[in-house]
Amino acid sequence: MSEAPLFQVENLHAGIEGEEILKGVDLTINRGEIHALMGPNGSGKSTLAYIVAGHPNYEVFEGRVLYKGENVLELGADERAQLGMFLAFQYPTTIPGVSMANFLRLAVNSVKGEDDGEGGKKRIAPREFRKMLREKMQMLNIDESFATRYLNEGFSGGEKKRAEILQMAMLEPEFCIMDETDSGLDIDALRTVSEGVNKLYNDNMAMLLITHYQRLLNHIKPQFVHVMLEGQIVQSGGPELAEELEAKGYDWLKETASV
Repeated sequence: MSEAPLFQVENLHAGIEGEEILKGVDLTINRGEIHALMGPNGSGKSTLAYIVAGHPNYEVFEGRVLYKGENVLELGADERAQLGMFLAFQYPTTIPGVSMANFLRLAVNSVKGEDDGEGGKKRIAPREFRKMLREKMQMLNIDESFATRYLNEGFSGGEKKRAEILQMAMLEPEFCIMDETDSGLDIDALRTVSEGVNKLYNDNMAMLLITHYQRLLNHIKPQFVHVMLEGQIVQSGGPELAEELEAKGYDWLKETASV
């Protein structure tokens, strides 16, 4: 019996405040695959990311989101994270007074800590956590002083995205959504962040890259590219589709797609 896809979206209709934004999205991603989702502003890309991650302000009108064969729509965001799902935000939140190290320790304990038999989680030993954090920061070429800074406070765009990648490294998810990770990054920062993602990715994982531009895909290379317009995936193909979009824009698809 073949293994079920790691991640599936089936006929997803969803939106916010009663407004339908996603209008029947279907998407299947297997282990070992990197997919890119492209499209203009307002097409529904980030809405899909928030729905999958369990953002409470968004509502699902119809359809399913399956992870390892289980419909996760009834699960909270924390429960989805514990299953191995991860969203790197386009605009990471600033939390003054909370250091990166403390934030990551709480996140790791919540997601990776063992059940204590009383509905809670056993904490990972501080020494084990510090060792893990140092190893991940060294792997990603992040200075250890980064851990003492308050979460995203005074961070540059590149530092905020590197903080997201460090969180990804510590949580070791199996399915990642990178929501416009290239947003606000210059060429050097984009290269640095992409190198971090590539170091963490392995064939037991799957990834969905959400982006406007082909430039991110020069560094993190997908096998599949999809285009979303007006809440629907209207075209799918290989990496050459992203190059065609870079050259021609989205208007030609708007003319040919029945959306």
